Amino acid sequence: MSSTDSRLLVKSDPTRQEYITVTPASAGWEHLSFKAVLLHKGETWTFNTGENELALVILGGCGDVSSNRGEWASLGSRKDVFHGMPTALYLPRHTEFQVTALSDTLDFACGWAASTKDFPVHLVRPEEVNVELRGGENASRQINQMLPPGFPCERLVVVEVYTPSGNWSSYPPHKHDKRKVSPDGTLVEADLEEIYFYKIDPPEGYAYQRVYTDDRSIDELVLAQNNQIVLSPEGYHPVVSAPGYTTYYLNVLAGTDQALSNTDDPAYAWVKNTWKTLDPRLPVVSLDMNIKGGCND
Repeated sequence: MSSTDSRLLVKSDPTRQEYITVTPASAGWEHLSFKAVLLHKGETWTFNTGENELALVILGGCGDVSSNRGEWASLGSRKDVFHGMPTALYLPRHTEFQVTALSDTLDFACGWAASTKDFPVHLVRPEEVNVELRGGENASRQINQMLPPGFPCERLVVVEVYTPSGNWSSYPPHKHDKRKVSPDGTLVEADLEEIYFYKIDPPEGYAYQRVYTDDRSIDELVLAQNNQIVLSPEGYHPVVSAPGYTTYYLNVLAGTDQALSNTDDPAYAWVKNTWKTLDPRLPVVSLDMNIKGGCND
């Protein structure tokens, strides 16, 4: 099978306002849905969360959000994902909302999953996003945590990851496809579905993502390009960024726990012990890159 024809690859349609979509039915899983939307100045997009909790992430540009739970003006203060820190908005069940573009273009993504509880609306501003520099050597990367483990919601976990040119990410390969608890009750591994939504700088570049299980019932190497999604329903899922290109992906996860507990592939876990330094190119993005004043600047 060609890496561009994988059942795990979701391609975008630039002619549509909702330019990429994942549903549980299309992905063949239980919990997670996703849309990325591109609006032009003055355009609107309306949605109802229904029986789901939802996270909205501003990828680039800025806009207003109005809802039956409140209004938020001029959200977003980065040109695109490669120029600053994110803004995210968590919305609970039964929230009807509308997004209006104030900038020339507004690029945003929504991930949602069925919920049985109601949590408060939560706006995560760029200055509130925790930054983690993870890994080492040529497996160094930056993680921006918008809805990390411990965030007040039921299922969703949302982070974004930056992998410098030529580096590996989600490495050593790890998995989170079987819920495991230690004898003392500590969660060792959660069972999570995961979306990798890619953007590449410059956009002509690419990354490769392998997705494989221990029994090799899944074993695919997928070519991931700008504005494409790779689905990780189960198994290990490492990424490598092509030399000369910075790889970004938005991770949205949902499953048994609001957690990121995972298990490394024991064949490759040893590499952690060889890391001595972080890649000096990190961090890739920082708060001082954001546009001061957002839409009003």
